Amino acid sequence: METSLGTVFLSELAGTGFLLLLGCGVVANVALAKTKGAGGGFLLVNFGWGLAVFAGVYVAIRSGAHINPAVTLGIVANGQDTYAPGVDVDVLSTLVYLAGQMAGAFLGAVGAWLAYRQHFDDTEDPASQLAVFSTGPAIRNPVWNTITEIIGTFVLVFVIFMFGESPATGLGPLAVALLVVGIGASLGGPTGYAINPARDLGPRIAHAVLPMRGKGSSDWGYAWVPVVGPIIGGVLAGLAANAFI
Repeated sequence: METSLGTVFLSELAGTGFLLLLGCGVVANVALAKTKGAGGGFLLVNFGWGLAVFAGVYVAIRSGAHINPAVTLGIVANGQDTYAPGVDVDVLSTLVYLAGQMAGAFLGAVGAWLAYRQHFDDTEDPASQLAVFSTGPAIRNPVWNTITEIIGTFVLVFVIFMFGESPATGLGPLAVALLVVGIGASLGGPTGYAINPARDLGPRIAHAVLPMRGKGSSDWGYAWVPVVGPIIGGVLAGLAANAFI
């Protein structure tokens, strides 16, 4: 069954929207004041993001469930002919995927803000507010932060390609969810593991435009790192997977 570009856009928008609603939501639960999960720690964030991916992949199944520009561009680099049944890999379809992912990421972050609206107002620390929306480094060094994002995203996209070759593909979204938990627990410490340009940039834009009491900077000086690093990592993974597929 062929998939129209309109369906692709809506599928990626919905899947990425659920990803960011639940992903930003778990960070809000841990980072903001007076929540039930306040102080829950980084491992709770890891599992929350993994389950967010689980939900997002199921929702976006019609489009192949990229929900991440690094995955889309990794497929381009890998030289595949189609993204989904009836969806050729070309400039137009690639732009539709990227647009759906960015729009969904923005809307999902807005949804998380609405769910925690009162807690944003009661949180005096601007850095905690920003952390709900976007990543930031533990030690700020743009070069090394970018390398960390390249490595983490390479692992994500490369292993996703290997899932496609594995007899255990019946695990489907669960396998990808566990992979994201593993990346967060092992490689997420230096930068907060964006490993997805839309995941960081869409919510960062939402942070910039939403009304929040005591809101600080959206840290645009760092914003290129979680975009450029994951794109490089995804493309390298797509190229490297050619040696195994």
